[in-house]
Amino acid sequence: MSNGRYAATIISRYIKKMPATTTSAEFCRGVTAAIKKKYGRRHAELYATHPEERLTASCIVYSRLRREIWMVGDCQCLVGDNYFDNPKPSEQLVANQRAEEARRLIDEGKATVESLLDNDIAREAIIPRLLEEMRNQNVTYAVVDGFPIPRQKVKVIPLDFSPWTIVLASDGYPFLKPTLSESEEALEEQRRRDPLNITTFKATKAFRRGMNSFDDRSYIRFTV
Repeated sequence: MSNGRYAATIISRYIKKMPATTTSAEFCRGVTAAIKKKYGRRHAELYATHPEERLTASCIVYSRLRREIWMVGDCQCLVGDNYFDNPKPSEQLVANQRAEEARRLIDEGKATVESLLDNDIAREAIIPRLLEEMRNQNVTYAVVDGFPIPRQKVKVIPLDFSPWTIVLASDGYPFLKPTLSESEEALEEQRRRDPLNITTFKATKAFRRGMNSFDDRSYIRFTV
């Protein structure tokens, strides 16, 4: 099991057991403690200095009692026609860097679209930057990783008592739509049009050959 999937499992278990009255601040503290418990004291220093080794995940939660959406990390949602996200501050800069490197390689004849789908050396060029940015976890952006989550980096969306249709999703959908089928169609269109994710939509990774997505994706829609 990958670190991200293990973190998601821990978060899911915590949510199932937490009281309905839980506030966003209490959630952040509680889910952080749940992850930290898995580290143990022996590895505390390792995880403090090597964030790339941590159990890390983003999450988005709807509190029915409080009528709030909590966005911890890189996720997105629709509330009616209103779109919200909570991206890492440097994500687009790094994606742009990868896109420029991919285009340079192609323009200079050092790579093709097909070769980059098999071996994304443009992504390899940004790995040091990605690792460096991980040191900003729970500093310039929020994640659940067993270390204190800065409250100012958690986006809280309050809802009034009007009826709402809500979509919660991971960042694996480059174009979030009101239905799952529309979101999947937009993802597939992106794969056909720009499989390297370097033009109309820029990402830190491409669609790998034989795969229908470039990142994990989660999607849920409900009404309140």
